[in-house]
Amino acid sequence: MATVVAYSTAAGRRYRVRYRKPDGRQTDKRGFPTKKAAEAFANTVETSKLTGTYVDPSLARTTVGELGPDWLERQRGHLKPSSWSPLEVAWRLRVAPRWGDRQLGQIRTSDVQAWVSEMTAGDAEGGVKASGASVVIRTFGVLAAILDDAARDRLIPASPARGVKLPRKTRAAKTYLTHEQVWKLADAAGEHRAVVLTLAYTGMRWGEMRALRGADVDFATRRVQIRRNVVNVDSRDVEGTPKNWKSRSVVVPARVAMELRRHNPRCPADALFFAGEDGGFLERTHTGSGWFDRAVADADVPRITPKGLRDTAAALAVSAGANVKALQRMLGHASAAMTLDVYADLFDDDLQAVASRLDVAMDSAGVGKMWADGAETA
Repeated sequence: MATVVAYSTAAGRRYRVRYRKPDGRQTDKRGFPTKKAAEAFANTVETSKLTGTYVDPSLARTTVGELGPDWLERQRGHLKPSSWSPLEVAWRLRVAPRWGDRQLGQIRTSDVQAWVSEMTAGDAEGGVKASGASVVIRTFGVLAAILDDAARDRLIPASPARGVKLPRKTRAAKTYLTHEQVWKLADAAGEHRAVVLTLAYTGMRWGEMRALRGADVDFATRRVQIRRNVVNVDSRDVEGTPKNWKSRSVVVPARVAMELRRHNPRCPADALFFAGEDGGFLERTHTGSGWFDRAVADADVPRITPKGLRDTAAALAVSAGANVKALQRMLGHASAAMTLDVYADLFDDDLQAVASRLDVAMDSAGVGKMWADGAETA
């Protein structure tokens, strides 16, 4: 049991609490101005030991800089390189410089909130630019995850990052091309014609298209198997699995299948279907000066990016009658809810059609006549 002992100081009587940690080692906490305050602390210690929630105050002197590198390394085991790299950048450039020397017990929720606000607003006088919502949320997430682990490991009672308000992300307006515009863009793309059509009619990601092999394209069934994805990490191409680690199969329209056959009619099974000039992965198209932007300008179509062709594929599929579940499978989303969240605007016409069909159903059930009779009686 904890004991309370009085002692004298130049400022008057003070109280010390002596107690044993769960491991049996004795320690104390001193400086309590009243015996009642010391006893309250002693009771708290004994209760926390009984409930298994005891936190050794000395562990709160651990710094964020001591925990950060180990936390970052643990993420390698379950994150793809393309997901891990932004976390490493956030830690190295923004989290470690600000929080590396801070002890866990010195961090308050208000401190973290002030930091988030500073990143969001920037500092014009200090020459610090405001960061976008995505960068702020990712950077905060690194610190929050480190503090959450510290709380779970009982280094601190609770994470001071919980309850912090974050900026909201805003989605940029999407650009949807028509069939006519897609084919005009494909014509203007020259040797990359098949690339444009593949992206616009399958919804595959740019990296998934770059990773296609000959064995993935079946002209007979007009199916393309998406088994791999290529992303650029630290200026180098890294090949891995598609997002969500799930392969999928998409069916291409007959006209697009013909273009694929024309592009690479006898591609070896293990060779890249859309290879670059050196036989490796197709090079990224540079903004402004790349072949894609030149094709957009030459075709005189709305400003769009290769990633935007994925949105176009979704729009064209919905206009052809694809439901949410089919669109989810085509795009490789984790759930239909995610598909609806991203492309809710494509289904506005469906709501109008549902209302129209309900009117027809009511008429068939005789509700129209009943309503008319009721209106006359009123």
